[in-house]
Amino acid sequence: MLTPVATADAPAAVGPFSQAIRCGQMLFVSGQLPLDPETGAIVSDDPVLQLRQCLANIAAIAKAAGTDLSRTVKTTVLITDMSKFGELNEEYARFFHAPFPARACFEVSALPKAANVEIEAVILCVE
Repeated sequence: MLTPVATADAPAAVGPFSQAIRCGQMLFVSGQLPLDPETGAIVSDDPVLQLRQCLANIAAIAKAAGTDLSRTVKTTVLITDMSKFGELNEEYARFFHAPFPARACFEVSALPKAANVEIEAVILCVE
């Protein structure tokens, strides 16, 4: 059974998709932009601060589903400037600990709302 998960503590979806879908023990979190949930605005031009907000939004969605970032299985990180990879990797490491989730990171030419970072996640839920 597919169950949508939504919270006001993360930005509302900006298109025809859910913040997240729970399927059994797995939570599939849609790509999160670095949007402030209260204002809907991008938090900063700084990619590190953007990554931090993306992960805060994912954490809020995980909490709404009854889980947390420590149970993250996989993330996909999209960035618009690969030269920032080292800085972003350092900030990312503040949110995750061993065993680290599997991850893919891609440089893309553009992201919605002119963001520099977008992150999606797959997180294990407790039954």
